Amino acid sequence: MAENATLARPYAEAVFGLADKARALPAWSKTLAAMAAVAAHPDVRACIGNPNLGADQLYGLFVSLCGARLPVEAQNFVRVLIANDRLVLLPEIQAHYEELRNEREGVVEAEIHTAFRLGKAQLAGIVAGLEKRFKRKVHPHETVDKDLIGGVRIVVGDEVIDGSVRGRLEDMAIALKS
Repeated sequence: MAENATLARPYAEAVFGLADKARALPAWSKTLAAMAAVAAHPDVRACIGNPNLGADQLYGLFVSLCGARLPVEAQNFVRVLIANDRLVLLPEIQAHYEELRNEREGVVEAEIHTAFRLGKAQLAGIVAGLEKRFKRKVHPHETVDKDLIGGVRIVVGDEVIDGSVRGRLEDMAIALKS
């Protein structure tokens, strides 16, 4: 939802600034990922929207569900989100934080969809080609999609590289209709 992304952006930028200043970008990534997973759970979302649950109760519940001891800065961040009724935005905040971190570190995320699991050498070859093309370090996320029939479909940002059999068949169908 665009509205949630817009609301989450300033919080993500604030956390990123704090983490960058403390040289703790990886630690905050882990903390935000854990917090976002808790906030995204349907039962927690129901608690966040429950008007009978006070801010202190919600804080206690949320921090206890995060498991590992949250740093003081993260605890304060949770309190700010609760006070501003923005705790539900944690998944969007975490996603935007990761975008900022990737930009700072010169990294792009690549969604690699294949019909069959790739071998390590095949994946390394694809990653090397992507790094050469985008002139940035690539973090691959491989997904098996049997509907592709064969080949690979890669999504990097808003760019799609479709070398799948399904993609080629769709291109041929469009060409035949023209």
